[in-house]
Amino acid sequence: MSELSAFIFPGQGSQHAGMLSEIADTTGIIQDTFAEASSVLGYDLWALTQEESAERLNQTEYTQPALLTASVALWRLWQQQGGQVPDFLAGHSLGEYSALVAAESIEFKDAVKLVAARGRFMQEAVPVGVGAMAALLGLDDEKAVEVCQVAAKKGGVVEAANFNSVGQVVIAGEAAAVDQAIELAKEAGARKAMKLAMSVPSHCSLMKSAAEKLALELKNIEIKTPKIPVIHNVDVASYTDAEQIRDALVRQLYNPVRWVETVKELEKNQVTRCFECGPGKVLAGLGKRIAKQVQCSPLSGAEGIAAAMCS
Repeated sequence: MSELSAFIFPGQGSQHAGMLSEIADTTGIIQDTFAEASSVLGYDLWALTQEESAERLNQTEYTQPALLTASVALWRLWQQQGGQVPDFLAGHSLGEYSALVAAESIEFKDAVKLVAARGRFMQEAVPVGVGAMAALLGLDDEKAVEVCQVAAKKGGVVEAANFNSVGQVVIAGEAAAVDQAIELAKEAGARKAMKLAMSVPSHCSLMKSAAEKLALELKNIEIKTPKIPVIHNVDVASYTDAEQIRDALVRQLYNPVRWVETVKELEKNQVTRCFECGPGKVLAGLGKRIAKQVQCSPLSGAEGIAAAMCS
């Protein structure tokens, strides 16, 4: 990796039952990292991720520490095997916390505690069934925002939540308003508009009460200057000051994830290789559609890590 590189860390939606089981059989660092997280949480996180049913894993308060731990475990494996330190880090939503751990800005045990609380606050902010999220495919960003504004005028909260790729916007809000926006999106020519299996409407104004609670939690967490620049979701900026990082994490909760701009920022900084450090390959797929000049590869298994080591 003589060219500039970045590690990107996934958020909710990348979890699945049995994740990392194959690679965990070949190295102890995966299980060790999950054991460390379990000691903080007070329950067996690895056992939860390996359950046949993903019902508990898909509940936000469990999803968040599970994904953080999986991503950090793979990062540690990369380091253990002598992988080169990347030039930049970024994470999609929850993945931003994984990036900050990798940057040695937040201690892993503190991040585990933080994201478990974050997931709990998010679920408390909007009871199950009251909120919803949906993916709109085939509309440009402006039209997706317009669809939300029209639906909101008819009653209820619905806003753009994730600008994930060109022609792929996720919206969030109150369930009835999201349903209305889905119908309007179809009328506007969306190729597909469908609800997502998410237990909370992330990255919209309904999360402001959760953000206030998160701000109080963050006051008790030590944050150091990142050793590797981390590009934040909320404003596509990189910070060295602890208070600015705290503020970015709080604002992130009720503002949209600007993922298209994040990947383009990496490209603008001469990054030519991106490695997705976490279960699955969602971000690698998005990256290929956003920046044609940036090669994106997943590191979710032994083969992916071996291929990246050789590149």
